[in-house]
Amino acid sequence: MNRVSTYIRQSLQDYYSPQELKTLTMMLCCDVLGFEAIDVYLGKDINLSESKQCELENILARMQKNEPIQYVLGTAMFCGMPFDVAPGVLIPRPETEELVDLIVRENPGSSHILDMGTGSGCIAISLSKKLPEAKVTAWDVSDEALVIARRNNGKLQATVMFEQQDILSYHSDSEAVFDVIVSNPPYITDSERQEMDANVLEWEPAQALFVPDDDPLRFYRRIALLGRKLLRTEGKLYFEINRAYGNETVLMLEETGYKGIRVLKDQFGNTRIVTAYR
Repeated sequence: MNRVSTYIRQSLQDYYSPQELKTLTMMLCCDVLGFEAIDVYLGKDINLSESKQCELENILARMQKNEPIQYVLGTAMFCGMPFDVAPGVLIPRPETEELVDLIVRENPGSSHILDMGTGSGCIAISLSKKLPEAKVTAWDVSDEALVIARRNNGKLQATVMFEQQDILSYHSDSEAVFDVIVSNPPYITDSERQEMDANVLEWEPAQALFVPDDDPLRFYRRIALLGRKLLRTEGKLYFEINRAYGNETVLMLEETGYKGIRVLKDQFGNTRIVTAYR
């Protein structure tokens, strides 16, 4: 095992930090090669079969092209569940789990929840599983994302209703029906691209990541306006935000008529979540 793990680290050392290499080596040894974690820790040396050696070579070649390990494996863990992912959807992040946990804590029991810009469905499906009495609806504009989200919904035995909707052009004359609206929309400005890693820039969908420098709150403003129509009185709005625009997001919500606005930090100490009442 020591020989295999050493080979993985040597193959990827020019592409990842030492800490990332440690995590990736464990994932490849356990999730792909089928070894026990204890064998990796103890450095047990095990020879690979020809097929496993070939599989490992193919994976390493893809990772050397900056392809994220989650896309290589086809899955990403979120809230303790395996979600199918592909380059058509964002890879779920740990800080987004905090958003889900907050909604679950603050909205026990039955409620009608809308997830705007669902991607892989990770937020909506996790809420459906953690709040089984809730009715969860999820929107996305992308055909590819909805295919993946619906597949995850079936695989994880959730009950989310998915709809193809464009947040920026959606108009509704219907009565307010939602108790909660949640969104993790595109929020990275174009000028922030230079600070991002290649495995994000070259592989994850730009449509789900970026907004213009001159309109960083494009999606938040639109969702807030829709929330004034779609949320019931005292209904709640939950955003994951760009840490650089917390104050601007609060001001926009105040101007749009929301109250009880809170700004929360994530586990890394970054301003990450904004909540408000209609």
